Amino acid sequence: MTQLTAMLVMFVLYGVLPAAGIYLGYRGIKKVTAPKMLEYKAMPQLGYIPEKSLPEAVKNSLAQINGKGEKLRVIYGDTNNDGQIDDKDAVSETYVMIQNLMDKHIPQAVADYRRLYDLEGARVDTTKIKNSDVTGKEALLEVLGTIDAQFDDLLDASYHQDGQKLLVTNRYLQQRFDTPAFNTQTGKLADVDNSINLIKDNREE
Repeated sequence: MTQLTAMLVMFVLYGVLPAAGIYLGYRGIKKVTAPKMLEYKAMPQLGYIPEKSLPEAVKNSLAQINGKGEKLRVIYGDTNNDGQIDDKDAVSETYVMIQNLMDKHIPQAVADYRRLYDLEGARVDTTKIKNSDVTGKEALLEVLGTIDAQFDDLLDASYHQDGQKLLVTNRYLQQRFDTPAFNTQTGKLADVDNSINLIKDNREE
């Protein structure tokens, strides 16, 4: 082994490797000790906020809205039913409203609450806002509650709308193919029930 090679080996062993170990250790400790951030798929703008900085009731409300928001984005955004929201889909006013609520209004409301908390500390959860009968925490929950109720209405409307489409399709098929009515209680076609009853009557005679 030449002197130059020996110096290079020593540099790697006693210089590069210890420095790399210290750096990786620092990164690992920092990652472990870093506060856990909010993680909502439908509202990625909230990802910079530590979970501990919000009350449990607020986080629960956000989680509910996130779940409903994901469903609504698909219902009103994926208009061509290809499994993804892209330029091929038609943009509706309802979809734009849903996106604005999740991308702008909710993050803004949460930011306003956190700003109040930074100014007043725990008082934001107990002290009434001037000229109102609610605290900062209650005001935020009211905003989230209003959005949550709106999302419930949209989901309910979508359910009934799609249900009506199924009824219309069924009526069309019955007329098109002259299909006998289906008895939902027995799970049989009405004509089959009538045939069975006729056979029973003949046997009794």
